[in-house]
Amino acid sequence: MNYRFKTSCTKQKLKEIRDFVTAVLYKYGLSEIETNKLVLAVDEICANLIIHAHGCNPKESIELLINVKENEGVTFEISDRGIGFNPGKYQEPSLNEIVKEKKKGGLGLMLVKRIMDDVEFKSDSRQNVCILYKKFKPC
Repeated sequence: MNYRFKTSCTKQKLKEIRDFVTAVLYKYGLSEIETNKLVLAVDEICANLIIHAHGCNPKESIELLINVKENEGVTFEISDRGIGFNPGKYQEPSLNEIVKEKKKGGLGLMLVKRIMDDVEFKSDSRQNVCILYKKFKPC
């Protein structure tokens, strides 16, 4: 089953994204903990796109497509036309360094990679897509 949500690039829209993802996942009987983890991962990617790729410009948008295969898993495709993320340049931060420097932020992608089973980034001249995949655990 496919679900689609398109929104403007403002931080205020993040709550709507979280509510949308929660409502979709609720239909499939995931535990509250698992649902919250997935919502957190999607929220983190969307926040990064809204803030870093679009500079919170309400004239720009991101689109979220959720594809659920019952008893198999869920795929989140988040697409935009902003500044592309180059995963080849990403270096996972050291937790000790972040704590020592009292650095705010920088843990989002690391957290997303730990929550999801697969994280993929694609870019071409038209759009950027981040694909998150999570297998459903059998009950």
